[in-house]
Amino acid sequence: MVDDPKWELAILATVQGFYEKLLQDPVGGEVPVPAGLEAVSLQDDSDVHQTLAAMYRWLRLLDMAITPAMLRRAFTPDTDAEIAEAMLRYFTRKKDSSDSNRDKTDLVATFLYRHPRVPGQWEQRGYGLDGSLPLSPFEIALIEILADGDVPSLSDEQAQLLRQFDRLLQDTEGFRDLNTLLESGIILRVRELKGFLGTSFYHPGVLATIAPYNTVFGKKFDQLFLQAAAEIKGFAEALEEQGGSILGNVDGTDVTVEHVAALEESELLRIDYGMALEKFRRVSKLRRTLEQHPPIRRVPKPASPRGPAKAASIAARAAAPARPVLNVPAMREAVTPQQISAEESKLRRVEESVRVFVRVADPKFRLVVPMRFFNLILTPAEADAYCADYLEEKSLRADLARVLLRMVAVVARMTTELEELRRAESSPSLWKLHADALVTLLEIERSVSPPAEHVMELARQNGATGDVETIETSLKKLRDCSALALKTLTAKPAEKVAGATSGK
Repeated sequence: MVDDPKWELAILATVQGFYEKLLQDPVGGEVPVPAGLEAVSLQDDSDVHQTLAAMYRWLRLLDMAITPAMLRRAFTPDTDAEIAEAMLRYFTRKKDSSDSNRDKTDLVATFLYRHPRVPGQWEQRGYGLDGSLPLSPFEIALIEILADGDVPSLSDEQAQLLRQFDRLLQDTEGFRDLNTLLESGIILRVRELKGFLGTSFYHPGVLATIAPYNTVFGKKFDQLFLQAAAEIKGFAEALEEQGGSILGNVDGTDVTVEHVAALEESELLRIDYGMALEKFRRVSKLRRTLEQHPPIRRVPKPASPRGPAKAASIAARAAAPARPVLNVPAMREAVTPQQISAEESKLRRVEESVRVFVRVADPKFRLVVPMRFFNLILTPAEADAYCADYLEEKSLRADLARVLLRMVAVVARMTTELEELRRAESSPSLWKLHADALVTLLEIERSVSPPAEHVMELARQNGATGDVETIETSLKKLRDCSALALKTLTAKPAEKVAGATSGK
C-alpha cells in the first residue's frame, strides 16, 4: 500500500473528476458514481484504504471507456497542469504495459512537454544531483512529479534503445512529403521501440526522451498531412470547375470531388494515429496518383456558367509557375515580431549546438562543425568565442565574443535554409515556408551588422588590430551569405544560383 494513502486518494479523485467530465457527452449526462466515491463521501477519511481499493476498481472500469483518442481531444492548451500531472502519476503507478495505458501516458507526458507552466522552461540544460550527469529540465520536472511513486528500473539495453530516438528525430526532420513519411515505416518502428521498453516506459528518463520526439514528429506529420490535403483539395476545386468529378483511383476505388469535400483534416489529426493510419495512407496514395496523372487540363475550357472571371482564374492557376516570383522588399517589411521571435529561438539552439561541439571536440577539428546539410567552417577567433566564459562581462572582449556568436549562428541558419530551399524546389508550399524563413533571417542580419561595426570601431580606437580583422572576416562571411540568400530569393524559377550550399 502507498506511504500516504490520503495523497494517493487525492490523486485518484482528480483523475475520477476528469474522467467523469470527459464521459458526460457520450453518456448524455452525469456519470453515476458508486456509493462511497462521491465528492462528499471522499472527505470522510475514516477508512482511506478501503476507499482507495474501491476507487481503483472504479477507475479500472472508467479506463475501459476512455480511449487515447478521447484524451487527445480533451487535453487542450487550457487544461490545468495539475490535472495532467495527476493523470501522469496515475498512469505511471499502474505500470500497465498495455498499448492503451502506454499511449495515454505518452500523450499526457507529451502534453506537459508542449505546455510548460513557464514558457521556455525546458530549453536550458540542468545537472543531476551528483553535479555531473546532464539532465534536461523536463526530466528533472518528471522526477519531481513521480517522486512519491516507485520508479521502474532502466537496464543498459533499454538505455541503448533510447539512443535510437536521436537518429529517428533526424529522420523525422528530413521528411519532405507525406508519402515518404508513411512509407518509411517510422511510425511502426517507434511503436515497437516503445513496446520493447515494457514497464520501463514509465521511467522519467524514458518519458523525457520520448515527449520531445513526439512533439517534433507530431508537428512534422501535421504539416505534411495538411499540405497533402490542401493540394488534393486544390486539384478537386479546379477539376470541379471544369465539370469533372473523378480525381483518381485508390485501391480500386474512384475518389470523387465529393469524397474530397468531406475530408475533415482537423478531425483526422485529433484521433489516434493508429486508428487513422489507413485514412492517412489513402490521402497519401491519392496525392501520389495526382502527381503522376494530374486531372487538370492545361488548356482551359470555355467560360463555364459560373462566370468568365472564375474560369480565367482557373486558367491562371493552371499556367502558374512551379513557385512564385517573390517581392522580397515587401516581404521584409511584412515580417512580424512573431516570426522574429521564432527565428531567435532557432538561433539560440544553433549557438548552443555549436558551443557544445566546439567545447568537446578535439582542438584539431573544432573549426569544422558538422551541421545537418553542410560543414560550418569557423575561424579560430569564432571558435574561441564559443568557448568563452566571460560573455556576461561589460568589456570589449565580451562584446567581440557576443557579436561573433550571433554572426556565426545567422550564417549557419541561412545556409541551412538555402539548402532546404533547394531541396523543396518541387514543392511550392514548402519552398515558400523556407523562403519566409530566409526573409526573416535577412531582417535579423540587418540588426546584427551595426553592433558588429560598432565593436569593430571600438577595437580600432583601442589599437586592437587583430580584433578588427576578426570582425571584418566574420562580417564578410555574413554579408556574402546574405547576398546569396537575396539572389536566390529573387532568381526566376528556371534560374540556378551557384553556391546555394556554400560552406560544405
